[in-house]
Amino acid sequence: MRNSVLFFLVTCAAVAQEPASLGARAQRYLVDLIRIDTTNPPGNETRVAEYLKRVASANGIGAELLGDKPARLNFVARIPATVHSESAMPLLMMAHSDVVPADRSQWTADPFSAELRDGYIYGRGAQDDKSLLAAELAVMVELKRRGVKLTRDVILLSESDEEAGSTGINWLVHNAYSKIDAAFALNEGGASLDVRSGTHIFQIQTSEKVPTRVVLTAKGTAGHGSLPRPDNPVVHLAHAITALAAASQPVQLNTTTRRYFSEISKLPDYAWLAPLLGRLEQESTAGSAANKIEATDPELNSMLRTSATPTMLSAGLKVNVIPNRATAQVDVRRLPTETRQEIETRFRNIINDPAVTISPEPGQEMPATEPSSLTTELFLAMEKIFREEDPGALVVPYMSRGATDGSYLRQKGMAVYGVPIFVREGGESRAHGNDERISPGNLGRGTELLWKIVLTVTGG
Repeated sequence: MRNSVLFFLVTCAAVAQEPASLGARAQRYLVDLIRIDTTNPPGNETRVAEYLKRVASANGIGAELLGDKPARLNFVARIPATVHSESAMPLLMMAHSDVVPADRSQWTADPFSAELRDGYIYGRGAQDDKSLLAAELAVMVELKRRGVKLTRDVILLSESDEEAGSTGINWLVHNAYSKIDAAFALNEGGASLDVRSGTHIFQIQTSEKVPTRVVLTAKGTAGHGSLPRPDNPVVHLAHAITALAAASQPVQLNTTTRRYFSEISKLPDYAWLAPLLGRLEQESTAGSAANKIEATDPELNSMLRTSATPTMLSAGLKVNVIPNRATAQVDVRRLPTETRQEIETRFRNIINDPAVTISPEPGQEMPATEPSSLTTELFLAMEKIFREEDPGALVVPYMSRGATDGSYLRQKGMAVYGVPIFVREGGESRAHGNDERISPGNLGRGTELLWKIVLTVTGG
């Protein structure tokens, strides 16, 4: 009952007098969105979708709720172009409505209070991904209120279930794609940060690694712990995990990572990379070059190779009983240039033990796609605007380790970009962590950047 009353009050507030400035409007929306608990599971994202529809309707923006699960609907709004052109496909802005769980005992603020303290707004979703959703909603409202003469439609999508099964985006792709089809999209996944030399880097996400989780299963003969056995599945599994974790995976570059490494090597912080770039291109030297990179910067190494990280183990019921089965779950993030079949075959060869099998972990299977183009009108507009914002900044395409729903749209041929409008404050990201937060100033500046990008590519 308390949640229902809170939701009613929040949605009623949405139709009250709008704040005058773009940043203030985004802040108000973010506070409201954080206070709507859409922890996944179970999600209940329809509550956010209904809030967004109330705001849209109050500002004369056409919107609808779509999906096959009443409690987990997606939100889609559209402002039609004023000047119609056959070749000008829409611009899509997207941000998911669900959030990951928060352990309240580990937070210094209620994760769903949107508490403003010490210059930050605290709450689950403050970084991932309700800040972007609030900024995009503020931009949509601003476009409508100003009566901007658009040369292409602008669509806002807030999809459900991004943090777990991606059922929201999958439903839309298979049942209502025409409602979100666009030339290009702005999404989460970008990063904006300062390096030690003082240079600011805008990382535009154009590609992402693919979650390809697997289960290692070792089988043997059950028996008493007092009699060691050569087919003990725990021992076989331990050897398999050690072999897989210690193995060097092949190195591969794509258009995004090749340009990323080339550009950052020009910075004083990464000058040590320059002598290694040529070696990364040669099969005979790529592995040793990547090993040197890993020793200095593991995150850079993760952009060069498929990674395999054992994360969960299960074996045995009692200390003095040898089990007949032991399993390990491995979080694999594969390069988009590799297939699941290729990496599973390679892992079997590395483990080289008939007692250990490799199988896919049940659940979401995300597509591997080519990087989004670096020559679209949207990418070039972002480059221009970010350089105007900070003439000394480096603007680069970027492949993220994390996955987003953007991969499903890239698979359809849409150019999707993770837009780096929010600065990584304090040099850290608290997405999915405790005390997730964003400062109002960061939110406001990011929303203004988003506004400039949208105006540039829509002819406003």
